Amino acid sequence: MLIGVISDTHIPERASKIPEKVFDIFKDVDMILHAGDLVSYDVMEELEKIAPTKCSQGNMDRACGIKLPKSVVFEVEGIKIGLNHGQVYPRGDTQQLKYIAMELGVEILITGHTHWSFITELEDVLLLNPGSPTVPRLSDPSVMLLKIENKKVDVEIIKIGKPVCKALNFHKPE
Repeated sequence: MLIGVISDTHIPERASKIPEKVFDIFKDVDMILHAGDLVSYDVMEELEKIAPTKCSQGNMDRACGIKLPKSVVFEVEGIKIGLNHGQVYPRGDTQQLKYIAMELGVEILITGHTHWSFITELEDVLLLNPGSPTVPRLSDPSVMLLKIENKKVDVEIIKIGKPVCKALNFHKPE
């Protein structure tokens, strides 16, 4: 099974649309996972046109009244996967993310919230974060492809543009 993984699109709050390159990358996927901060149901509807889509609720989704589950747990080829926004502080703290995975009883935990991608293996938990294709934080805009075949897991972070940081509100003091 080939799974497209995306997070933190923030449409239309911080970006106008999902970049076309994402649709090209996801064109052959069997499923799409969005780890929260869609900000609009339109994002889910757009992704559903490509493949069945599962979404977890991000902190900005709650603020915008988007009703989604905090966590989604499902199996692919006997491997338990969890989808959660990963709102922990400090952002991306792998120990706290590991505890979320343990609470959910999953072998793979997919999160967002950081706006930068990572693949981290801690003991018997694989932590995945696709970053953000629209508003990365001091990193490349990115998505992820997750392939599970014969219980073998392959993960690829796919950069879709140059490094930018649209998530900061820096103003020079007067």
